[in-house]
Amino acid sequence: MWTFLLWLILLVVCWPLALLALIAYPFVWLLLLPFRLLGIAVDGVFQFLKAVLLLPARILRGPKAAEA
Repeated sequence: MWTFLLWLILLVVCWPLALLALIAYPFVWLLLLPFRLLGIAVDGVFQFLKAVLLLPARILRGPKAAEA
């Protein structure tokens, strides 16, 4: 009996939150999209700097190490 009442209370309390989350999710995703693009760009810059800094070591290692 108590579990049934708890399920009813949960249903009454949580369905508005579920609808709100369903409606708000696309807007939150659109709001966070520029930050994701910025993260991709910053990661690209760091990968480029890493490649530039490690280029002399890769050249000195020679072509045999690149195959392995």
